[in-house]
Amino acid sequence: MSGDFFVFQQDSALADRARDTLQLLQRDTPEFIAPDLWPLNSPDLNPVDYKILGMMRQMVYQKRIRDITELKECEIDVWRGLQQSVVDEAIDECRTRLRACVRVKGGHFEHLI
Repeated sequence: MSGDFFVFQQDSALADRARDTLQLLQRDTPEFIAPDLWPLNSPDLNPVDYKILGMMRQMVYQKRIRDITELKECEIDVWRGLQQSVVDEAIDECRTRLRACVRVKGGHFEHLI
């Protein structure tokens, strides 16, 4: 959620590509972007991938992790402590990234951000 509106991003899950789902989104969502217009692998367009995971990694690995259980606990603690403003900023940056991606026709665009 960002501001007073929601942003939904498809992740190519089968349920997201179901005919009924696509028809509903095309009919009821004015700014719907069809799945065939998204780059096949687009971590640079996913707020979690391009912003939040990197921040979380920095916080998680500030101390030595002994095992997978401790890693999971630390990741949960970091996620719970993440400020909503960080998530909002990542989501707000998405529109700029989408425009840059379109400008270069799906090519590399990090240099434009």
